[in-house]
Amino acid sequence: MTFNTIEKSILLVEDNPIDLDLTLRAFTAKNISNPIQIARDGEEAMQYLERWENGEPTPIVILLDLNMPKINGLEVLEKLKSHPEFKAIPVVILTTSSESSDLQKAYKLGVNSYIVKPVSFENFLDVVGHIDLYWRLINKSS
Repeated sequence: MTFNTIEKSILLVEDNPIDLDLTLRAFTAKNISNPIQIARDGEEAMQYLERWENGEPTPIVILLDLNMPKINGLEVLEKLKSHPEFKAIPVVILTTSSESSDLQKAYKLGVNSYIVKPVSFENFLDVVGHIDLYWRLINKSS
């Protein structure tokens, strides 16, 4: 299974080093070959908008954590989905939060998918496989 789609990058926004490592290992295990760009907090994620405005290619999908220092994931999502050029970039919330208020707010702001991170690595591998399958094969994009 390979996410690919002409080698567009995946932006992973994750502040927890353990979750970051887990996600990168899962991508490797699932043979996802896209370049991975990493933002370690919401502030770094916001810097990508400026980079894209200056001509850097946008990612195929953004995997966004919610609970981060400086700027939280919902604030990043709101800024991204209110941008006329970047609001069409698919955003998948990948978080430990199963709070219904976070879920409702994320969908009101335009998130494409909301996934609560599973506890075990094996289950997380399944989640990554489903994300890959959906965004690579099932979802139709422009």
